[in-house]
Parts: sequence; C-alpha cells; structure tokens
Amino acid sequence: APKVSFKKPIGSVSVSGHKFVGCPMPCGVQITRLEHINTLSRNVEYLASRDATIMGSRNGHAPIFLWYTLNRKGYKGFQKEVQKCLRNAHYLKDRLHAAGIGAMLNELSSTVVFERPHDEEFIRKWQLACQGNIAHVVVMPNIDIEKLDNFTNELIEKREIWFQDGKAQAPCIAEEIGEES
Repeated sequence: APKVSFKKPIGSVSVSGHKFVGCPMPCGVQITRLEHINTLSRNVEYLASRDATIMGSRNGHAPIFLWYTLNRKGYKGFQKEVQKCLRNAHYLKDRLHAAGIGAMLNELSSTVVFERPHDEEFIRKWQLACQGNIAHVVVMPNIDIEKLDNFTNELIEKREIWFQDGKAQAPCIAEEIGEES
C-alpha cells in the first residue's frame, strides 16, 4: 500500500484501536497537523497547560491496551492479518458476483459493498451497515471462510424468496456508488 505521509496534502490520519487492532475498549489515535491542534486546543487553568483532547478527557487505560496489542502482534502479525482480510474480502466479493449479486471492493480494502438485502431481520442478524440501496461488510481478522460461506449461502436463499414472484427487483448498486465502480 502507498505510505501515508504528511508530505502529501492531508490534514490528519486516524486509526481505530478497537476495530482491526483489537483493543478491548473503544479507542483510537489521531495524528494531525499542528495548525489543526492549535485551532482546537484550549488553555486549561487548573492544569496550567493546553488541552487538545475532545471534551478535555481521555481514558488512561486505552493507550496501555493499544501499546500491549501492538507489541503482542507486532508488524509481521498485523501484516498476516491484513493479508488474510484482503483475501477473504476478495473471496466474499467473488462469491457474491458468482451468485449474481452486485458487489464491489476497492483496491487495498476489506470493505465489500453490495446490494441491500430486502429483509430487516436478515440485516439485523448479520449486523449489516446499510444506507440507501447498499450494504457493506468490513471483513475483519475474526471472519473466516466458513462464516463468509454461511452469510453468502443464507443471502442467496433469502434472495430466491424475495425475488421469486418477479414483483421486487434487486437494487442496482451502480446508482449509489457510480457506474465506474
């Protein structure tokens, strides 16, 4: 993947510590240009310093868990997990395409975008993130081929029911994400 660098015209980089990294509590790291920090920071009289945190607070345990997780897995461990997630995301996209389900996957991404299922119960069961006519799945390290097969097989079965009478049609994801995608 291309390296992220502040030599490029970016304002900030943020990383979730609890999603892919796997910390046991919500946390994250944001690195931003000094000009943005100065805009947000305020003098805190009782601390006798400037504070740039959101709402003036932070969890002291989160950095410890983040440090521990990063050191436990190491660079090679994360590299293996990323490769697995990318392989599994391609597998899911290919399975969906083979079943005639519109899906897309950006390069170097583990987020598979596909047509929104017609059943809210199915969406809740699989905890799908939906907006408009599209849904997406972020393939994480804990997701294996068996789970992807179970998901895809159930989606295929449900689609046969949803579209059996020909009255309902599968949404076209190109309308939501663009023809070029």
